[in-house]
Amino acid sequence: MTRQPAVPGVLSAQQAAATGSAIVGMQTDSGALPWFPGGKTDPWDHVESAMALSVTGFINEAEAAYGWSRRMQRADGSWPMEFRGDDVVDANTDSNFCAYIAVGVWHHYLITDDDSFLRAMWPTVRRAIDLVCMFQRPDGAFRWAQDFTGRTMFDDALLTGNASIYHALDCAISIAENLGHQPDRWILAHTELGEAFANSMNVFKPPSEHSMDWYYPVLGGALRGAVGMRRIDERWSEFVVADKGIRCVNHRPWVTGAETSELVLALDALGDTERAVELLASIQHLRDPDGSYWTGLVFADGKRWPVEKSCWTSAAVVLAADAVSRTSSGNGIFRDVTQRQVTVPVH
Repeated sequence: MTRQPAVPGVLSAQQAAATGSAIVGMQTDSGALPWFPGGKTDPWDHVESAMALSVTGFINEAEAAYGWSRRMQRADGSWPMEFRGDDVVDANTDSNFCAYIAVGVWHHYLITDDDSFLRAMWPTVRRAIDLVCMFQRPDGAFRWAQDFTGRTMFDDALLTGNASIYHALDCAISIAENLGHQPDRWILAHTELGEAFANSMNVFKPPSEHSMDWYYPVLGGALRGAVGMRRIDERWSEFVVADKGIRCVNHRPWVTGAETSELVLALDALGDTERAVELLASIQHLRDPDGSYWTGLVFADGKRWPVEKSCWTSAAVVLAADAVSRTSSGNGIFRDVTQRQVTVPVH
């Protein structure tokens, strides 16, 4: 029996298992994990939800989700930005969405130690990361998207997306090395992106009003230690609402469970366990009796908004609980990002 994440006074093992069951209840017969039943599916949130299934012991269901990713990948290594069912709604390509498969696959392997799964998913990961590397600019940052024809790239380098790509590249390199491959191109891409975060943050679009642009460079592993802690402390009062969670957007009275859970993961990666646990406790007001979590709350009037229990919100809570409780063997997936140095010639 799988040992479930448990955080004393915040989330019991039985509650974590119920959240995993709620995520399974949203999975389609094809393996897709939409935002909510009948809602859209995007490749990034689909993987995050699969990760929570791995943590809560739903191994077959998680592998069905990765099977869906494998089948839905296009020949060039990409996925469309949005599906409805298995039908494509938005055929454009988001570089971050495509990169995230590496995080999920490595995480599942850490939990299962299943070499056959890793080998089966390797072609999918390899095609995806090779494609993503084509989005990298000379300054080290990654362009965020291209249109469905593959002819036009959108040049903006988004801060949150690049921080997530940094993490995904690290996981992809770990997969390759575990399978005996030497991914020099990926190591170089990861290193150059890390140097952009360390030395020239102005290559990215300026931080927006969204909280993700605040904490994601820490969550993705590009900024850690004293630099990462300073970044978190600088805007803490701007986003954190006592006993409610964090604002998704700094000027709106709206707290969201997924963003709060991701900040929990970022704090855990910095070693700030006390504030991480306090934040995780602060969003339990979003929990539904069935184990799922509402997306957010407008605290000015006490209304849930949007009126949906999103699959990825439930998943983010599970991943945060796993990290702070050190439960699964994948609990360090966000904490243990490697700071790599250039080991191959720069071209």
